[in-house]
Amino acid sequence: MPHGSHDWRGSRNLSDIEIDHRYRLLIEAVHDYAIFMLDPSGIVMSWNPGAQRAKGYTPDEIVGQHFSVFYTDDDIAAGKPATLLADAAARGRSEDEGWRVRKDGSRFWAHVVITAVHDENGKLLGFAKITRDLTERRRLEELEHAVATSASVQQARENEQKRIARELHDDLGQQITALKMALALHETELLQHVRKEGLGLLQSVQEIGGQIDAMAASVRRIAADLRPPVLDDLGLEAALEWMTDGFMHRYGIAARCQVPDGELRLSDIAAISLYRVAQEALTNVARHAQANAVLVALSTDGQYCRLQVKDDGVGLPEDCSSRRDAFGLVGMRERILQLGGVLLIDSKPGTGVTVAAQVPLARIVVAA
Repeated sequence: MPHGSHDWRGSRNLSDIEIDHRYRLLIEAVHDYAIFMLDPSGIVMSWNPGAQRAKGYTPDEIVGQHFSVFYTDDDIAAGKPATLLADAAARGRSEDEGWRVRKDGSRFWAHVVITAVHDENGKLLGFAKITRDLTERRRLEELEHAVATSASVQQARENEQKRIARELHDDLGQQITALKMALALHETELLQHVRKEGLGLLQSVQEIGGQIDAMAASVRRIAADLRPPVLDDLGLEAALEWMTDGFMHRYGIAARCQVPDGELRLSDIAAISLYRVAQEALTNVARHAQANAVLVALSTDGQYCRLQVKDDGVGLPEDCSSRRDAFGLVGMRERILQLGGVLLIDSKPGTGVTVAAQVPLARIVVAA
């Protein structure tokens, strides 16, 4: 044997021991991932602090148990644990995402990688299993999906209201106008053919004419509430001024509107969302505020678009925040959230209410 060969072999063995020691230290230092070993049948052979943190078991509680204990009853019934091990043995690794079960029975969303471990002769020694808790990411994705779904529902509802408003205005409105014209024509014919003593009967015809006028006004108001034509024709600023003026005349509450001088070229969803927030806020003022005056203000500073509806009424009750659907606040917040903004409610009993929305201009302005 060449001189020094024995020392070389011994140093390599010491090196292997040192590497193995460092590897164990590395695994023990990882807390964000569950890293543990399984024997070929799926029995847990090792357990790191990350595994204890993710799954709740101490090493004494879990080592020696089958790893299927981490899976849901449905996954166990479907044979998922065995399938993942078989795939890893056949292909070298298997990967999966799904619900896993902690010691206390609670579930978490996990990303799992199982890697087959072989010796130098290719014999399967077991599996290395790495699990990452992605519950927060999953919840964020679900929240983003819910927001996107809510936005789609809102847009679909607005489109349907726009269609109904157009049909009310164009179809039913025209029929009412034609009915009024026909009634006026019959009234003229009656005047020509009825004797003077029978003219008193025409009063009922005139009353019908008044009812038709009231019906036409109601149709115009309902159509405008569904989708004000001024919003599509002249933009948000004009629509807010029109709504504020109508509010003042309908409820007798002093109201004024402040809008920027320049025209804001807002996307359709932004314009209708801000309009609906102002509409809901004014509805709350009319129903609950007992206010003498209200201000509707739209402004920009080059970075944000701000909408404010402020009244001098009695303010919100102290228990309002505990009522999730109180005064339509949830709906207003959802609309502004979909635009990437925030909605704030400032109120104290007896000091009125201020509804303030702030939205990034970059999210809502369309190119000229």
